[in-house]
Amino acid sequence: MSVEDKLYATLKYLREYRTMEHIGGDYGVSKSTICESIRWVENTLKQDGAFELPGKKVLKKASGAIEFVVIDVTESPINRRLS
Repeated sequence: MSVEDKLYATLKYLREYRTMEHIGGDYGVSKSTICESIRWVENTLKQDGAFELPGKKVLKKASGAIEFVVIDVTESPINRRLS
Protein backbone atom coordinates (compact mmCIF):
# COMPACT_ATOMS: atom_id res chain seq x y z
CA MET A 1 0.00 0.00 0.00
CA SER A 2 1.19 3.52 -0.71
CA VAL A 3 1.72 6.02 2.10
CA GLU A 4 -1.43 7.85 1.02
CA ASP A 5 -3.46 4.62 1.14
CA LYS A 6 -2.10 3.81 4.61
CA LEU A 7 -3.04 7.25 5.89
CA TYR A 8 -6.48 7.14 4.33
CA ALA A 9 -7.14 3.63 5.69
CA THR A 10 -6.10 4.82 9.17
CA LEU A 11 -8.46 7.78 8.96
CA LYS A 12 -11.30 5.48 7.87
CA TYR A 13 -10.60 3.20 10.82
CA LEU A 14 -10.36 5.97 13.42
CA ARG A 15 -13.09 8.29 12.17
CA GLU A 16 -15.69 6.00 10.62
CA TYR A 17 -15.22 3.07 13.06
CA ARG A 18 -15.10 0.63 10.15
CA THR A 19 -13.67 -2.82 10.74
CA MET A 20 -10.23 -3.71 9.42
CA GLU A 21 -11.78 -6.47 7.32
CA HIS A 22 -14.10 -3.99 5.62
CA ILE A 23 -11.31 -1.49 4.94
CA GLY A 24 -9.12 -4.32 3.65
CA GLY A 25 -11.86 -5.19 1.17
CA ASP A 26 -11.66 -1.65 -0.24
CA TYR A 27 -7.96 -2.11 -0.98
CA GLY A 28 -7.97 -5.83 -1.79
CA VAL A 29 -5.71 -6.69 1.16
CA SER A 30 -6.07 -8.69 4.38
CA LYS A 31 -7.02 -7.48 7.84
CA SER A 32 -3.43 -7.96 9.00
CA THR A 33 -2.13 -5.66 6.24
CA ILE A 34 -4.55 -2.94 7.36
CA CYS A 35 -3.52 -3.48 10.99
CA GLU A 36 0.16 -3.15 10.07
CA SER A 37 -0.60 -0.01 8.04
CA ILE A 38 -2.46 1.61 10.93
CA ARG A 39 0.39 0.81 13.31
CA TRP A 40 2.90 2.23 10.83
CA VAL A 41 0.96 5.50 10.58
CA GLU A 42 0.57 5.75 14.37
CA ASN A 43 4.27 5.05 14.99
CA THR A 44 5.32 7.54 12.32
CA LEU A 45 3.18 10.25 13.91
CA LYS A 46 4.54 9.42 17.38
CA GLN A 47 8.13 9.78 16.14
CA ASP A 48 7.35 13.30 14.88
CA GLY A 49 6.48 14.42 18.42
CA ALA A 50 3.89 17.00 17.33
CA PHE A 51 1.10 14.41 17.52
CA GLU A 52 1.78 12.97 20.97
CA LEU A 53 -1.13 12.51 23.35
CA PRO A 54 -0.68 12.75 27.12
CA GLY A 55 -0.37 9.43 28.93
CA LYS A 56 -2.20 8.00 31.92
CA LYS A 57 0.19 9.62 34.41
CA VAL A 58 -0.81 13.09 33.23
CA LEU A 59 -4.47 12.22 33.77
CA LYS A 60 -3.77 10.92 37.28
CA LYS A 61 -1.98 14.15 38.23
CA ALA A 62 -4.88 16.29 37.00
CA SER A 63 -7.14 18.05 39.46
CA GLY A 64 -10.37 16.47 40.67
CA ALA A 65 -12.47 18.18 37.98
CA ILE A 66 -13.20 15.94 34.99
CA GLU A 67 -13.14 17.83 31.71
CA PHE A 68 -13.14 14.94 29.23
CA VAL A 69 -14.47 11.41 29.09
CA VAL A 70 -12.56 8.92 26.93
CA ILE A 71 -14.39 5.94 25.49
CA ASP A 72 -12.55 2.93 24.11
CA VAL A 73 -14.08 1.97 20.77
CA THR A 74 -11.64 -0.82 19.95
CA GLU A 75 -13.21 -3.34 17.64
CA SER A 76 -14.05 -6.70 19.19
CA PRO A 77 -15.17 -9.66 17.11
CA ILE A 78 -18.53 -11.12 18.11
CA ASN A 79 -19.58 -14.66 17.25
CA ARG A 80 -23.14 -14.69 15.97
CA ARG A 81 -25.42 -17.57 15.14
CA LEU A 82 -27.73 -17.43 12.18
CA SER A 83 -31.20 -18.64 13.05
